[in-house]
Amino acid sequence: MDKSTDKRNLMFYPVGTIGRDMVYNLITNFLLTYILFTKMLTGAQLAAITVIMALARVFDALNDPIMGNIIERTRSRYGKFKPWLTIGILSTGFVVAAIFNSRLTGWSFIVFFGIFYILFSITYTMHDISYWGMVPALSSDANLRNQLTSRATLMAGIGGTLASMLIPLLTAGEHAIASSAAASYGIVSIIVCILAPLFLSFTIFGVRERRETEVRPSEPFSFKKIFGTIARNDQLVWISVIFLIQQVGNGLVIGGLGATYVYFAYGYRGGLYSLFSTIGVSATAFLMIFYPAISRHMQRKKLMNVLAIVGVAGYAFMILSILFGGSMAGFWILTLGYTLSAFGQYGYYLIMMISIINTVEYNEYRFGTRDEAIITSLRPFLTKMSSAIIVILTTASYALFKATTYMNGISDLEQQAELGAITETEKLSSIDALLAGVTSSQAIGLLMAMTILPCALMLLSNVLYQRHYKLDEGEYERICAELEKK
Repeated sequence: MDKSTDKRNLMFYPVGTIGRDMVYNLITNFLLTYILFTKMLTGAQLAAITVIMALARVFDALNDPIMGNIIERTRSRYGKFKPWLTIGILSTGFVVAAIFNSRLTGWSFIVFFGIFYILFSITYTMHDISYWGMVPALSSDANLRNQLTSRATLMAGIGGTLASMLIPLLTAGEHAIASSAAASYGIVSIIVCILAPLFLSFTIFGVRERRETEVRPSEPFSFKKIFGTIARNDQLVWISVIFLIQQVGNGLVIGGLGATYVYFAYGYRGGLYSLFSTIGVSATAFLMIFYPAISRHMQRKKLMNVLAIVGVAGYAFMILSILFGGSMAGFWILTLGYTLSAFGQYGYYLIMMISIINTVEYNEYRFGTRDEAIITSLRPFLTKMSSAIIVILTTASYALFKATTYMNGISDLEQQAELGAITETEKLSSIDALLAGVTSSQAIGLLMAMTILPCALMLLSNVLYQRHYKLDEGEYERICAELEKK
């Protein structure tokens, strides 16, 4: 490709994911919170929700390589990626808006949720695999690929940060945009689902990918092809295991535990959690912008050791915040700690992204085929597998520390406010009185669950990466040089 095309792709490709990641943030980080704080659930119903979310994400994860194979076989005048980007983002918007605007309760809601959550898994996969699968088709140059990946993750971070900042602010507390959390989430979901296709249209209409591999006839669909491609690539297998471990640790704070802990320890104010999450991820913008420059001066394995130190320091600060009780000083120390830990974890995420993508050339070098869509489908596959584990760990933490009692109480008050039985002021004062009953052991238990385990998993992923991932900068360049000769 010429330089003008590269510049065009660097401009239009990253912007497309802003809205997609707002949708993903809404579902991944706020869906469980939405359900727990707006639907009064029995123990059996909460267990059913947990099972549905876990199994759906496992199904979703298993569906990713299948979708990757389908994309790999697609032949159209618009290429193999763009048709699925279009179909996927439009259908995802419909499904997500339906979930957050349902007023069903009890077991009727559980059945409805089960059906639509599975539909979300299918529709989101269509455009997620297509979007990230495009990267190897846009360039094989290591520096340009780093720029594409870092810019795309920057835009993803902007979308996720906007969602993390605005969703709690607009759905809980005095700044909620409707009379109840349920109505507020409904409005927010519609706005997000309109923005997502608008942003993705920049990628659909603006990006030009290489299509050399598409001139060959498509291969028949084959499960053997999917799992054979993954299993034979030893570096892909190792980086998949490492990435899964890291992602579980990375997602425990934003998967629900962080919001619940902030509400329990510092009050039911969406603005406060918005501040916590926004500042917490703001430092990652530095990595999003400067990662290509850093990668030219520091090799990935050395950088991971530096990031590990920063991450451990961050988790230590989060734990130390308990010494200040529920004061604002404690909140700011907690936020500082989360900022440092998020910086370390996000740096790991960027490195894992590049490491997975680089196994495409390794696959071509070893076996003669690139299999881009199948290989890059492993990233969302692993992200969703980690999400399933996070849901289980999160709900287990809630059950262990008896947090659902307070959540049901808040949900009851939210429903009373929506029906007009109590005013907004009465609702908030009643919630404050309810949360005053949270014991220090319950709050500390939630804090330990979102610090000790993530820190341990981050360090484990570093050890495994240092020992088993062989495609460092030098080896990758050697492989690319050998492929050029061929």
